[in-house]
Amino acid sequence: MENLQKQLLCPVCLEMFSKPVVILPCQHNLCRKCANDVFQSSNPSWQSRGSTSVGSRFRCPSCRHEVVLDRHGVYGLQRNLLVENIIDACQRHEDNRMSSVKPESLMCEEHEDEKINIYCLSCQTPTCSMCKVFGCHKECDVAPLSSVFLRLKTELSDSIAGLVASNDNIQVAITHMEGVCNAVQENARHCHEELAGQFEAMTAILDERKQELVGLITREQDEELQRIRQLIGEHGQRLEDRRQLVETAVHAADHTHAAVFVQNVTVILDKMSACARDANVLRPQLSFDNMSHFVIDVDVIADILKDIHFRRSLYMRYVVSAMAPSDASHLTYSTYRVCYLSFR
Repeated sequence: MENLQKQLLCPVCLEMFSKPVVILPCQHNLCRKCANDVFQSSNPSWQSRGSTSVGSRFRCPSCRHEVVLDRHGVYGLQRNLLVENIIDACQRHEDNRMSSVKPESLMCEEHEDEKINIYCLSCQTPTCSMCKVFGCHKECDVAPLSSVFLRLKTELSDSIAGLVASNDNIQVAITHMEGVCNAVQENARHCHEELAGQFEAMTAILDERKQELVGLITREQDEELQRIRQLIGEHGQRLEDRRQLVETAVHAADHTHAAVFVQNVTVILDKMSACARDANVLRPQLSFDNMSHFVIDVDVIADILKDIHFRRSLYMRYVVSAMAPSDASHLTYSTYRVCYLSFR
């Protein structure tokens, strides 16, 4: 029976379940009053939002499973009739046992015929009247055992109530810190997305500028190659004309008829004289193939890119760390939006 009673202890009030007993979706049981206390501590502003509790939630004190309430609140949780019946059976068994057992009075060890009926305040121990009159407690301060019993029982009840209230405060703090964790995760996700978008935008700008500069190099390359190839074509045509003239002169030199030779060689000599006068060969300038003017200085830009940092990051970290849990739980994405790229 004692083992069974231990299984019927509420994890909130640490006493045997008081009816009605509600069963949570995680299969753990609570007194309905204790369930309402846990719900109120997890939702301190619930009363100001009206009488409905649709979508309100709290966590099971045993396994931390989240319980979502309907419009009936904790009164919508299913009652565990089996546990209530077992509690009734245990109480009946305890009543029968107490009615059949006569209360026993503790007897004094020194005076075997005397009941312990007083409490020694000096020695902090129960004793009998004979010990006060004739025994070792005759110089001590004493009080009636019944009054000490009531006082200590009241003190114990107050301590239990204080501990339960302290547990509620701890639960509220845990709920606030869980809210802070969720806010940190959500804000970090937004910062990751914005950071990635900003770097992608900068990469797109660099790619676009790269294409523009590459286009300038390609355009000048095509223009220079066109001019050089035009000169090559012109010089090639001159060279071909001169070769044909040489062949004509050689063929004329083979003539043996004096009249034909003289008549032809005069024209050939005139052409050869003209070629000699046009012996100048146009060439590109010495720096024509030098493209050193297409070199850019990226050192300054590289230093700027290396120095990219978050604006006021250290300040915001200090502010968040100094906030109370109730304030930090309300941080939004706009609060963290200072975490965007800037040049220091």
